[in-house]
Amino acid sequence: MRLQIDVLMWRGAIPESRHRIQAAVTDPLGQLAAATEQPDLPTTFRSAAKPFQLLPLVERGHADHWRLSDEELAVMTASHTGSPAHLERVRGILGRLGLTERHLACGYHEPIDAASLAHLRAHPEDRSPVYNNCSGKHAGMLCLALSEGWPVEGYERPEHPVQQLMRRTVAEVCGVSPESLAVAVDGCGVSVFGLPLTGMARAYAWLSAATPDGDPRARALSRIRGAMCAFPRATGGEGRFSTLLMEATGGRVVAKGGAEGLECVGIPSRRLGVAIKCEDGQSRGLAPATVAVLERLGELRDEERVRLEGPRRPVIRNHAGLEVGALEAVVKVLTPAA
Repeated sequence: MRLQIDVLMWRGAIPESRHRIQAAVTDPLGQLAAATEQPDLPTTFRSAAKPFQLLPLVERGHADHWRLSDEELAVMTASHTGSPAHLERVRGILGRLGLTERHLACGYHEPIDAASLAHLRAHPEDRSPVYNNCSGKHAGMLCLALSEGWPVEGYERPEHPVQQLMRRTVAEVCGVSPESLAVAVDGCGVSVFGLPLTGMARAYAWLSAATPDGDPRARALSRIRGAMCAFPRATGGEGRFSTLLMEATGGRVVAKGGAEGLECVGIPSRRLGVAIKCEDGQSRGLAPATVAVLERLGELRDEERVRLEGPRRPVIRNHAGLEVGALEAVVKVLTPAA
């Protein structure tokens, strides 16, 4: 099925701006089930790579060794809001490792969570990298370094064994060679990977298709998916679209967003992975585009569509709080389904 997807910003009845969307839907072998004009568009995996950056820790048995709970695994995949619950989980992991917040190389940024933000503005001396939305991922990387007997220092650098292993692992699940996987520096300081959307969709298809009775990699992916779906608020939090999507579907889909307009979704019942990219990097077009793609695939139930009505057509308000417009995805089927 070949699609054309645009997200329009309507101000009243005026089409004010347009976000062009590229998307790929594949099975675990990388076969396309649906796509826009450029399913091989190369871009960065950003935070949507986090489930697969966690994979070595689980696959090699270290999660069991440290007795990590599923909620702790979920926060290791998170782009969290910096809520007290997220901070408690990350600090608990670091304490178990015998490390402190000072070991996190992700840097500090203001949290999204309102209570945490108010606290830090009143007490700036409490600022810490644990508030970074990627602190759970970094705690997982520190855990991997300790578990493998690698130095903790410099774990964020591309030449460190942690980052080298993650590069190989991400390449494998995406169906590309490690040499072809472009590497740059992410916002939190670790390696970020560049590859086609089809590779990202393939990774999420593997995440979707994994079963607890498969090989070690399948068992690890199944556990990671289960953790994310069981604790969607740990993977994001209030206001995160990925969290809302997993909650609205009761965990029937697994979802993870990334910066610069990326959303990836896995559909376990159909063993499909979906990668959606807003070409201009704006995140505001992702929710309507993702809901539209899932609707086009026939994946949303009536009650789920009701729960997703807000992100399906987000309302735009002016500074006085008045509703002045909305975002809306426009999907055209250019070729019939095979």
